Amino acid sequence: MAVVRTLELRFSSTAGTTVTLRVPDPKADLTGQLVETAMNGIIAGDVFSSSGGALIGIAGARIVQRETTDLDLI
Repeated sequence: MAVVRTLELRFSSTAGTTVTLRVPDPKADLTGQLVETAMNGIIAGDVFSSSGGALIGIAGARIVQRETTDLDLI
């Protein structure tokens, strides 16, 4: 069984859409404060562009875990 963790950073854009950036294998000791600081830095630095325009605000963040179990086939 394998567990895969992904950090999803969700931003609002100038077009009114939500843009999600996914970071694989985030550190286990992440806090909301650390993530918020990083997201504010991404917005302030205008680091990423999207089809929805510039990233202008934080819409949320979450860690998604996916568990995969391989089946033995005969």
